[in-house]
Amino acid sequence: MFGAFRPTNVNLGGLLWKTPWKLSVTRKANVRSRLKKVDAVIEAVRASGMECGALTRALELPKEHEMPAKDKYTVFSPNAKGYRKGIHKVPKWTRLTLRTNPKGF
Repeated sequence: MFGAFRPTNVNLGGLLWKTPWKLSVTRKANVRSRLKKVDAVIEAVRASGMECGALTRALELPKEHEMPAKDKYTVFSPNAKGYRKGIHKVPKWTRLTLRTNPKGF
């Protein structure tokens, strides 16, 4: 009953997501490099002379070097204390454009 193969409690069962409470230095560097790569793609499409609505919206976004650290690593959350939460807490955060936040936050 108390050995190595004891049954687990039902309330403790299920998949355990171990998300750290803050981004590590490596993950922050990966965020910055990802933002720079996206900026490079947007610039290449702009230089090609192509025009579309998506490109127009992408050009309005701030570039990586124009963004404060607060906007690179956190996003607005109406439910979080201080109205900010770590960007890594957002589902699929590596695929979303999270460069803009509401004014004042």
